[in-house]
Amino acid sequence: MKKKYLIVIANYYEDISKGLLDSSLKLIPKSNIIKIIKVPGVFEIPVTISKNIKKYDAFLALGCVIKGETPHFDFISQASTNALMDLSINNKKPIGNGIITCLNMRQAIARKKKGAEAAKAVISILSQK
Repeated sequence: MKKKYLIVIANYYEDISKGLLDSSLKLIPKSNIIKIIKVPGVFEIPVTISKNIKKYDAFLALGCVIKGETPHFDFISQASTNALMDLSINNKKPIGNGIITCLNMRQAIARKKKGAEAAKAVISILSQK
């Protein structure tokens, strides 16, 4: 049966986001309906999913947070993770967390294929009976 996927991608680090998106799209069967919404940053991903939660069967949250010199990294990483988990549990819908948190750009570049892991997790949940 066809499933409807919403991929919400933070474009703050455009090259990293493109890698995350490309790797996730390789795993989602083409017979499904896939919509992609781009947002400015990771913090905007949960609210975008929340606004669309009733319209889709599954979600992918894709983006990158790189640690700077302030605690902002910790707040954004924790807040987005908690919000995605709450949305998933409260709505009983799978949300693949493909938001990578890295200490530097080199780590982010090395993890551009992590979108595939988020897609694989969502596909696994959707196949549960």
